[in-house]
Amino acid sequence: MNKAIQFVKESVSELKKSTWLSRQEVVQATFLVLIVVALVALYVSVIDFGLTRALGFVVGGR
Repeated sequence: MNKAIQFVKESVSELKKSTWLSRQEVVQATFLVLIVVALVALYVSVIDFGLTRALGFVVGGR
């Protein structure tokens, strides 16, 4: 139990030394991540659609 308490105290001490982002920086980073995720999802969807159509053409579906 003593080691657990010491670990928590040391963890809190280390977290206080960290430099934290401001609220505005977090919002901007989150917005950027959402945009990148949407673009990658769109890219993968287009590639998937194209490959599905190509495979259907090769197999003789349409």
